[in-house]
Amino acid sequence: MAVISSASPVSIASLFRPIRKYPTLPDLVITATSTSCLSSLSQPMDDRQQPGSKKRVVVCGGGIIGVCTAYFLAKKGAAVTLVEKSSVACAASGKAGGFLALDWCDGGPVESLARASFNLHRSLSEELNGPDSYGYRPLTTLSITVTESGPSSPSGSKSSGDSMIPSWVDGATRGPRTIGTTQTTAQVHPQLFTRTLLNTAVEKYGVEVVIGKLEQLRVEEGRVGSVVLEGGRVIESDSVVLSLGPWTGKFEMLASMFRVSGLKAHSIVLEPKDPGAITPHALFLSFHPQGGKAMDPEVYPRPTGEVYICGMSAEEEVPDDPEQIVGNPASIAMLKRVGKSVSSHLREGEARVKVEQACFLPCTDDGVPIIGEVPGMKGCYVATGHSCWGILNGPATGAAVAELVLEVRATIVDLSRFSPARFIGRRRVKV
Repeated sequence: MAVISSASPVSIASLFRPIRKYPTLPDLVITATSTSCLSSLSQPMDDRQQPGSKKRVVVCGGGIIGVCTAYFLAKKGAAVTLVEKSSVACAASGKAGGFLALDWCDGGPVESLARASFNLHRSLSEELNGPDSYGYRPLTTLSITVTESGPSSPSGSKSSGDSMIPSWVDGATRGPRTIGTTQTTAQVHPQLFTRTLLNTAVEKYGVEVVIGKLEQLRVEEGRVGSVVLEGGRVIESDSVVLSLGPWTGKFEMLASMFRVSGLKAHSIVLEPKDPGAITPHALFLSFHPQGGKAMDPEVYPRPTGEVYICGMSAEEEVPDDPEQIVGNPASIAMLKRVGKSVSSHLREGEARVKVEQACFLPCTDDGVPIIGEVPGMKGCYVATGHSCWGILNGPATGAAVAELVLEVRATIVDLSRFSPARFIGRRRVKV
């Protein structure tokens, strides 16, 4: 939650871990005096700007939901300021797997949102050169049962012999099943996707990015009028969008209406010695460890040649500072066991552990995202609670919220089922 205090300008590129293969995106400069992040092609929005032809919107939260919202608002003509308390995509939006599915949410309340967003990801990839910029690609997705072998088992001893299983998956596997095709499943590198969208929003549509901590909203006669940051800076606005992810519960105004909890999820990123052997197959596993209960980790090879492995989730208290989130050693160790059980290419000595990390997924009590105008506060909107589907649903959420804020006809998805008004009248129980 720290505000940047260095006296010298800082490149926004330094806010993101560099990823090999992808080109360097244009730098956006942050200065301590303005705590704003601008390209040379845009001008900072005057905090005292009077209402004019452009609607002034402040979006709070620099994760995938906030960045998508800022992008579509600005593209539709709004004057947008994005406020982020730490660094852009520093939490789940930078550490997630980036898996996309067209129809996996069918039959539930998120079906229309997910389908619209999957298709938006495809069109954004065409617009922003997604394959080269942020690793967008279609995937074949498999469900496989994997049993952890004992220390005396030979390496690369695939037990199934099923031709459906990719050659690099050479552990003790069985029961492969195709659960997604290149028409229905895909992936992005979430940090790079968020970064690409933000750069485009700033350079092409004039979005301003402020690094600062949200302190309060000022409300006059039932309508939001401005955002107050730590240190006293006031940003005048016609509307505010709160996309605070798992930190929603730490903003008192929202926490009094509904609960958003944090599910801590762990992941590692491996760099195999022979990345060319790893084919684009996402794996959803039923993993049976020696002496333990079965679990459901996931394995996502990336176009960079890296392999992302995630799982080991538990509800925990969300810390104030996203930069201080670290993984639990036992959970990280288990993910390494998953990797070496799946493939000899992912075992110690054959792959380098590049990243060990954890992040918090924002979850609601009813399992449905909260998207819409806050009851009793005109011009104040919230977008949070997407759980593990935040990267998938980011584009459609952002586009739909933009329509809602700008009061234009809804063309993306009907947001009424996601409204925070559904919690009115329910008794809030603190846990």
